Amino acid sequence: MTQTTGADTPRNPFLAEVKDAVTPRATLLVTGTVALALLFIASYVGALHDPKPKDVPFGVVAPRAAAQQAVTRLQNLPGDPLDPRAVTDEATARKQILNRDIDGALLINPTATTDTLLVATGGGRVLATTLETLVTTLEKSEARTLRTIDAAPAARRDANGLSSFYVTVGWCVGGYLCASIMTISSGAGRPTPRRSAIRLIAMALVAIIGGLGGALIVGPILDALPGSIAALWGLGALIIFAVGAATLAFQATFGMAGIGLVILIIVILGNPSAGGALPPPLLPPFWRDLGPALPPGAGTWATRSIAYFKGNDMTAALLVLSAWAAAGTAITLLAARLRTGARPKTP
Repeated sequence: MTQTTGADTPRNPFLAEVKDAVTPRATLLVTGTVALALLFIASYVGALHDPKPKDVPFGVVAPRAAAQQAVTRLQNLPGDPLDPRAVTDEATARKQILNRDIDGALLINPTATTDTLLVATGGGRVLATTLETLVTTLEKSEARTLRTIDAAPAARRDANGLSSFYVTVGWCVGGYLCASIMTISSGAGRPTPRRSAIRLIAMALVAIIGGLGGALIVGPILDALPGSIAALWGLGALIIFAVGAATLAFQATFGMAGIGLVILIIVILGNPSAGGALPPPLLPPFWRDLGPALPPGAGTWATRSIAYFKGNDMTAALLVLSAWAAAGTAITLLAARLRTGARPKTP
């Protein structure tokens, strides 16, 4: 008896195996993963490969005529690296640095040949070094010397001023990973209002624990950051919950693709624009403007304020994080209710 081959059976066994192994869904997921990897490279290299100061808020302390002359000269530097303004005295300059109104100040001594530069390595050592290099070059061109004073020094074990960024990234990672695990492990396809509420409550508990853990690690355990442990705890809890609630909201709206969107926003767009490796004045315009609106940027700014600037200038960052938390919570619950309402009832 002769056995016939069905019309739908491929003649080549290898092609049949490939067709069975590489499904359209797998192809789509792999394509999305490669796209995220390339975006990751483009974002980090694009934001960090060529740091240049641009409109750095900068104070000038000098007698009236000399101050105005120095401000005009600094305003006319090629590429506009500084945004100079006259400051009345050294005490005011120090206060403005601690208030995060300016990133540095030049104290001009008209009776001597040595001037003083105030910087704040707590706000980022790269920025402080950039200001010192720039001003030193200007001073040498006028046959003057420069001494540098750190008005808000980074902690001894926070040598590069990056601990604020790293703990913020850790809190963000905890937020979207915990939310993703909850949605994947318990069925991400159909979040009900009750299930969504339970996930948000669980996310709040995770945020409280994770915020305290991060504050203790960078504080008393590693001695990497100074500042109030209670303030860092509260900030860490807010960051974790904001990112976690946003992850739940994206998942409730877009399904499993929502987790990829969160990675795009938090990791690919948020981390390089956060002002960690390069403080905001050294970032390209797009990244500098984007960073403060995303959790990593707002979190890094607030963490540095707590650690080195007496908690000053945190209002905008806290409002951004609160907005992400509130919007994530509202969208998560609303999407679950709409999805449940649209589901046909079983007779």
